[in-house]
Amino acid sequence: MQTDVLLAVQGLHAGYGETEVLRGVDLEVGYGEIVAVLGSNGVGKSTLNRTISGIERPRAGVIRFDGSAIERESPAAIVARGLIHVPEGRRIFPNLSVRENLDLGSYRRAAARRAQNRDRVFAIFPRLAERQAQRAGTLSGGEQQMLAIGRGLMAEPRLIILDEPSLGLSPRLVEELFALIERIDADGVAVLLVEQNVVQSLEVADRAYILAEGQFVMSGAAAEIGADPELKRAYLGM
Repeated sequence: MQTDVLLAVQGLHAGYGETEVLRGVDLEVGYGEIVAVLGSNGVGKSTLNRTISGIERPRAGVIRFDGSAIERESPAAIVARGLIHVPEGRRIFPNLSVRENLDLGSYRRAAARRAQNRDRVFAIFPRLAERQAQRAGTLSGGEQQMLAIGRGLMAEPRLIILDEPSLGLSPRLVEELFALIERIDADGVAVLLVEQNVVQSLEVADRAYILAEGQFVMSGAAAEIGADPELKRAYLGM
């Protein structure tokens, strides 16, 4: 039976070696929602992303995607379900062309619609269309981020995790990026936005969670969190 919840994380513990990074995390993302996870460096945001997407195994807890438990599935199986992770640092293939990088995004999912999805990505990112034969490593930082997101979209995600997508971008490109996130959501793709850019994340998100020392210390409507100066000062350094 389908509920309004696409991704549900319950009691999640995760870490590396003897270090526990996440300590009992609960999170939900609904169909068509933009949910922001906010926090400073080192609080566990990337560990959360890596555990949800199957790169790291949780020590305890349950991760459900569209009603099915996925915490023991492989990253490839999770991708095949439509949960796509665009990691921090872009992770493009620098010696391959823009077009080749995009096509790799449909390797596990939506291969039969590769051409149509490539056209869709080019419609969203005209600059990638202009540079489709260019080696990805010669793109600007902003263009590489477009390529990383475009490659994720090639897999027809139902939920896309964006890990620090604005990192290192100019203010103008950051504005473009957040407008793009709203466009992706308007196309019916849920977005889990994991960011340090608090102000703009809260402007586009429906709901937000604040992560501190491996636990969520606050969650709620993004507008309410954005309007609370004490909250932002205490947990977000603003």
